[in-house]
Amino acid sequence: MSRLRALLGAGAVFLAMGTARAAGPADAPADPSLVERGAYLARAGDCVACHTAPGGRPFAGGLSMSTPIGTIYSTNITPDRDTGIGGWTFEEFDRLMRRGIRPEGGTVYPAMPYPSYSRLAEADMQALYAYFTQGVEPVRQANRDSDIPWPLSMRWPLALWRTFFAPSPQPFQPQPGQDPRVARGAYLVEGLGHCGACHTPRALTMQEEALTDGKSVFLSGGGPVDGWTAPSLRNEHGGGLADWSEAEIVAFLKTGRNAHTATFGAMNDVVVHSMQYLTDEDLGSIAAYLKSLRPHRPEAPPYRYDETTATALFNGDASARGAQIYVDRCAGCHRTDGRGYANAFPALAGNPVLQTDNGTSAIHIVLSGGRLPGTRTAPSAFTMAPYAGLLSDEQVADVVSFIQTGWGNRGKPVTAEDVRKMREQAEPVKAEGWTSIAPATQTAAPQGADRAAKPPPPTQR
Repeated sequence: MSRLRALLGAGAVFLAMGTARAAGPADAPADPSLVERGAYLARAGDCVACHTAPGGRPFAGGLSMSTPIGTIYSTNITPDRDTGIGGWTFEEFDRLMRRGIRPEGGTVYPAMPYPSYSRLAEADMQALYAYFTQGVEPVRQANRDSDIPWPLSMRWPLALWRTFFAPSPQPFQPQPGQDPRVARGAYLVEGLGHCGACHTPRALTMQEEALTDGKSVFLSGGGPVDGWTAPSLRNEHGGGLADWSEAEIVAFLKTGRNAHTATFGAMNDVVVHSMQYLTDEDLGSIAAYLKSLRPHRPEAPPYRYDETTATALFNGDASARGAQIYVDRCAGCHRTDGRGYANAFPALAGNPVLQTDNGTSAIHIVLSGGRLPGTRTAPSAFTMAPYAGLLSDEQVADVVSFIQTGWGNRGKPVTAEDVRKMREQAEPVKAEGWTSIAPATQTAAPQGADRAAKPPPPTQR
């Protein structure tokens, strides 16, 4: 799968740092509590997601990441002195984290969200340094050079990018009179969480259009990330979190699921490796902050459930384009009323992902399938099979358009050409027994699903 999400900053903490130097680290053992604090903060930053290759050792790097100009590889951030960061001083670590400047000079690729990490408090940076130099097992694994050809591989343009688009380090400061709980959430979201790296639009020169809530475009929804579209995290309708309570946001971050939707794509890694390990207090602070964000699109109308689609399907009318495919392939889990089964098979009716003009995520999940991962507090995992090998481009377009516009959803229809483009980059979600994008049996719905899926006739409501 393309690793474009890392180019956009999803969890890359020390990406493309280069070879570590051999002298200068703090050799005195750190306070164990400081190392433990650093481990928690590393979880909050989801560092492991980008710095661990499939089947590789934790934090040893080697994960490939496709970019428009070539492939780059995440680096070894274990405390090995020869191939990792075991020879780094705190000052070198801090400069890399806040300014994107490597110890030997040169600027890292903007895959690393150092503009966000510049917000970190000094104490938290010290804790991260203690963890990565004394709390991680050293792994001797040489870093791999990028596959970017010369002259595109020259680093000096990265320094210009940093000068123009990465602000000078400005550690987070609460706004005057800001609720401490909301301020804590802002610190986590804008800093280590670097949520804007995926959920904020980017300019043509690849910088985030805003790094804080000073502009309402911040967290208003990003562009395609690894073939998925990151939705708005603001308290707004039309694809945002206006209909979610704080408790529902916490449930989603902690378990990957709630009554509105379920996690997919790159967000799976965020929940599995990062968010589920945060304290309930910190998750609540994140939720409070997100609910405090004013709408970027205040004109977007709220979602209202429309029974027209459910009534037609209940009465055996599948004449609408894409309806029969939905009944045959989707309704067993998502129900003919589109409401799914909470915390197992996500609702499609009112799903925030289906309220925008962009059908990228819906197309991708139909082609590639999906897997709702298990977590510590929600251990059950649910899998959706891929349909790329079973449905044509036109059939996928028909069923996605049906879903995007059914039950009152405000999404837009998609075309067969949209599907064709996505098919070129989509890969199946890896699950036991799947070896390629091919037809697979439909996941069985819970007992009684057929009856539960059908709404009562209008005369009985």
